[in-house]
Amino acid sequence: MATITRLPFDAAHFADFHATQPAIPERIIGGRRQYRTIWISDVHLGTRGCNAAMLIDFLDHVDSETMYLVGDIIDGWALRKRFYWPDAHNDIVWRVLKRAKRGTRIVYIPGNHDEMFRQFSGLHFGGVEITRQAIHETADGKRLLVLHGDEFDAITLSHRWLAHLGDAAYEAMMALNRWLNGVRRMFNLPYWSLSKYAKQKVKNAVSFISKFEEVVAHEAAHRNIDGVVAGHIHKAEMRTIEGVRYYNDGDWVEGCTALVEHYDGTMEILHWAEEMAARDAPESEVRLEAA
Repeated sequence: MATITRLPFDAAHFADFHATQPAIPERIIGGRRQYRTIWISDVHLGTRGCNAAMLIDFLDHVDSETMYLVGDIIDGWALRKRFYWPDAHNDIVWRVLKRAKRGTRIVYIPGNHDEMFRQFSGLHFGGVEITRQAIHETADGKRLLVLHGDEFDAITLSHRWLAHLGDAAYEAMMALNRWLNGVRRMFNLPYWSLSKYAKQKVKNAVSFISKFEEVVAHEAAHRNIDGVVAGHIHKAEMRTIEGVRYYNDGDWVEGCTALVEHYDGTMEILHWAEEMAARDAPESEVRLEAA
């Protein structure tokens, strides 16, 4: 009989979210943007790096027929070290389960940070389907392999100690990122990601990301599938690799992005920090930019 891994928190707390009220009330917004499908990943609930307020704003402004949670939604690695779970993180879980109750199909594909949920693959909890991978068919008939992507990360697979060491360094950078953005808010400057900037500038990081994208795309080609949607590397992307469409929905720690499918099958990456900055900009600035 398979052993059930002990979760780093009391799973019973998630059993009846539909009966609770969020700390941040769900905003009733007329004319929510409607999409056929939404993909989000790498939220890292349970860490201070999670941009919970931004994700809540996103969830209150968009809707879809299907939503894929493409791994690392809850950060079990961080929760094992110290428990951190503010009300805003509850509010995100509440909003996801509320969508499931309203009829949205929610598909949860656990990643490496929330791998403790992989043992529940094939089961449904609160209307959420848990699976290791999925095949999504777009409105225009394209078949997409949906997976987190850590399966193709040699460091995660072969050197877990190195992966945990890198995770600790990443947490330190995100702490600096939070301090930096606190200062930026004092000067009414928009959100800016230090780690995203660093990854774009460091040659080895760029090489790793490029190699990861190629390996994942090759897996889709090997299965005779038109494209692939992944998370894991915290870099939103849309490009064609040797005839295979590669999509990465990014994250909600650094870039705050989501991948969406329109009703005609068109795919788009939403950069929510930029959308919020444009929405919150003074009307005079908007008129100036338009001019």
